[in-house]
Amino acid sequence: MKVKSVLVSQPKPSSEKSPYFDLAERYGLKIDFRPFIKVDPVSAKEFRQQKISILDYSAVIFTARTAIDHFFRLCEEMRITIPETMKYFCVTEQVALYLQKYIVYRKRKVFHAPDGKLDGLMTLVQKHAAERFIVPVSDVHKDDLLSRLDEKSIQYSKAIMYCTVSNDFGPDEPFDYDMVVFFSPSGVQSLLKNFPNFDQKEMKIASFGSATAKTVRDSGLRLDVEAPSPEYPSMTAAIDAFLKENHKAARK
Repeated sequence: MKVKSVLVSQPKPSSEKSPYFDLAERYGLKIDFRPFIKVDPVSAKEFRQQKISILDYSAVIFTARTAIDHFFRLCEEMRITIPETMKYFCVTEQVALYLQKYIVYRKRKVFHAPDGKLDGLMTLVQKHAAERFIVPVSDVHKDDLLSRLDEKSIQYSKAIMYCTVSNDFGPDEPFDYDMVVFFSPSGVQSLLKNFPNFDQKEMKIASFGSATAKTVRDSGLRLDVEAPSPEYPSMTAAIDAFLKENHKAARK
């Protein structure tokens, strides 16, 4: 089956230079962007039930820009002024730079993993092991970071500041794509929640990240495209390689 339509389970890129638009032009694809999951805020009242006082901590660990948004949202709702002495530890430089939306970056103590990976982040955290860390997370989150903090006996508290929920499809919303692209286990679970009798048939499934790939397979689905890999570090590169062969086979 020649792939002609693709559903990407992420918001539509803001830039017209996105490689997805290049793929659409190169292969004559119809590409739709539609998140399978959405983020709901935890209210100040709900947060207080966790019995966590943000000002009891001297450092924050951020693994995503969403966590930054909800951390400062809750601080504003609870009228908390974050002291200038607060230290910020971020998994990537992109996440660290996003802090500029809320703080005067050059005047704060901001650290990010030089390699953009958990190992690099943990090296930084261990150098500041005397700090008391707060880790803003979703109610659905990976335990990789928390497990590493436990292993190194780092003093921290997990703070649930937002919730990841299924972005339900409407009864009249079409779902007739040749390929669906997933970026999180929650996205796969949302598919099965929305379509409990889902039959993959010839539909191709692409996934990014080992946890997402595992969820696809554990759900009894066929995984056709997986990224990242040494050969294809990005999702679009992996899809490009697949489509090249797919369209070539369709011409025979």
